Amino acid sequence: MQGGVFIGDWLSAAKSYENSQGKEEIMISLHVNGKVYQVDVSKDTPLLWVLRDTLNLKGTKYSCGIGECGSCTVHIDGKAVRSCTISVGEVQRKKITTIEGLPENHPVKKAWIKEQVVQCGYCQPGVIMQVAALLSQKPALNADQIITKMDDVICRCGTYPRIKRGIKTAIQMTKKEVKKS
Repeated sequence: MQGGVFIGDWLSAAKSYENSQGKEEIMISLHVNGKVYQVDVSKDTPLLWVLRDTLNLKGTKYSCGIGECGSCTVHIDGKAVRSCTISVGEVQRKKITTIEGLPENHPVKKAWIKEQVVQCGYCQPGVIMQVAALLSQKPALNADQIITKMDDVICRCGTYPRIKRGIKTAIQMTKKEVKKS
């Protein structure tokens, strides 16, 4: 809290004020986590705010607001994207997946639990989404390649050693699943 006002309330109020300043709101169709939503917002509104404030999907986090930290990472057509830097107008006909849409039995989620990766957990939805996107690339990346590509994701608690273990475990779990099928 700062001055008796929650920071989240202040951010929502600032966003609402910004959106009301001459920007026309229109009905936009979004395909999120396998469902189609109609939202009445400006096409310039960052996807992050629509996910959190309009669709009430709070798993995607706000942190830096400039695409540098990775806390707001979602999948757009299977690729990891920072939702704070892309507008809803840019994703209208694309498939969006948030942490809530990633299956509970996904190898990355299972690996994170097995390796007890999380400390405070704030950045972890974005970290998990980044790893899941990298893990699904073809040809398959090895652990070192994935870890190198994680350099632009920030964890303020410094759980990087556990994140690395989680990545290696997720790769092993994925290989086992492939062998079963």
